Amino acid sequence: MEITEVRIKLMEDGDDRLQAFCSITFDHCFVVRDLKIIEGANGPFVAMPSRKLTAHCPRCRTKNHLRANYCNHCGLELEPVRAPAGSDGRMRLYADIAHPIHAKCREMIQERVVSEFYAERERAKQPGYVSRYDEVYDGESVEARTAASPETSRPRKPLPSKEPDAGRRHLDEPAPEPPPPHMRQSGSKASSPQEPARDDFGAGIFDD
Repeated sequence: MEITEVRIKLMEDGDDRLQAFCSITFDHCFVVRDLKIIEGANGPFVAMPSRKLTAHCPRCRTKNHLRANYCNHCGLELEPVRAPAGSDGRMRLYADIAHPIHAKCREMIQERVVSEFYAERERAKQPGYVSRYDEVYDGESVEARTAASPETSRPRKPLPSKEPDAGRRHLDEPAPEPPPPHMRQSGSKASSPQEPARDDFGAGIFDD
């Protein structure tokens, strides 16, 4: 396995410990996003993409962060949760989503990403610099990247017509004239038994 591409997104606030986000591509075919480059005591290091660890509320079973004092759903006061401790003995509040499983792979990612981080900082000093972090990858369409977004998945309202009077056009058109009534002259007979004349309506009801 080989890291074939690294993209860096530098943070504007250089005083914060979080220095940049990055994405890495393996063998031109698999991308891992949202790695973090953090300034540590011995220099920058790479943190894997992670999620917050949660615990269920005993009343409504809603997930809450381990440091939450009250349930986000029902408001119940939560008891302190003893989170698992990490290798350094501190409480673990986050869990890695993707991570290397042995030291050799971790060192390979660390060296490549940190090296690219320093190079990106030099490129950022050039006029017209633009980060490639948000660019679309080869073979990946914009529709595929935005399909899961809540904003783009909502049904859109139809756009109004460009013609200003399109909605009132039917008011300006003359209404069609109604057909003439089927009245027969006095003394004439109905054309057929199925179409009785209007002046014979009810005739014969009281005849013997």
